[in-house]
Amino acid sequence: MNACWKLPLFVFALSVGSFNAATASHPSVEVSAAIATPGLAVAAVLHAEGAQVYECRAASDGNLAWRAREPTATLIFDGSTVGRHYAGPRWEYVDGSVIQAKSASSAPGATEDDIPWLQLDVVDQRGKGKFSGVTHVQRVNTRGGLARGPCDEAGAFRSVPYSADYIFLRND
Repeated sequence: MNACWKLPLFVFALSVGSFNAATASHPSVEVSAAIATPGLAVAAVLHAEGAQVYECRAASDGNLAWRAREPTATLIFDGSTVGRHYAGPRWEYVDGSVIQAKSASSAPGATEDDIPWLQLDVVDQRGKGKFSGVTHVQRVNTRGGLARGPCDEAGAFRSVPYSADYIFLRND
């Protein structure tokens, strides 16, 4: 059974590469039960455009494989850049507030080329602003971002374009 939670939001819809505020006809987004965080209030919903950076490293079996190194993305709201997403993973808003989180659970992306949807727990925060009090982050609506193909040289890097929506949550 693939259970989903309907998360009431002032949700945003991704259409043809742009991110627009939802209308009354889009009052919610379905979030897999695997990454749901019921009972929390939405602090922000931001779109990200960027790349997932991978490094070619030896796996436990001795073979070379692409391993996630870091994201590098621009955070966008209503067509304007409002922050950045980078290694840690961290999200930094233009007001100087920063959060760092760790992955708690995941659900598959829509296609085999899409990075997974995630539920992340905030482990550190700095500054006062938009991200103050945020306790959880959900990564949803992912497109792209998975490294495919052989990795032949240890230490080589590959950047794979991706986009996602990030839902920032806090206790009510």
